[in-house]
Amino acid sequence: MLSEDHFAMSNRDISHKMWPAVDIEEEEDAYRLHADVPGLQKEDIKITVHKGLLTIEGERKENKKERKKGRFYHYERSFGAFSRSFRLPDNVDAARIKAHYRDGTLELELKKAPESKPRSIEVKVN
Repeated sequence: MLSEDHFAMSNRDISHKMWPAVDIEEEEDAYRLHADVPGLQKEDIKITVHKGLLTIEGERKENKKERKKGRFYHYERSFGAFSRSFRLPDNVDAARIKAHYRDGTLELELKKAPESKPRSIEVKVN
């Protein structure tokens, strides 16, 4: 069961230039986290779990050669290091977390522990 504290974010560090958008959804047997991190390679992303805190870190490096080609009139793309942290619900099995990166989106599958799933118990009549 989720509460307000589960998946609570750490405070945003305004010194970070990049702040990936994150969606988290709950399914019957898992939670799914989607983070927009375009322009990164999988080697640029680090995911850790420590004491129930899931942290996603990475860095999008600026292409200095691209900036020297001309004069920018408008520049919105963000670069630099980022770190996003989320408190995991107690029913997440941290040993079974899987990560996939494709087309600029990082997807984490956070499997629920088997004992946290509802199960039916058959009542027998003697």
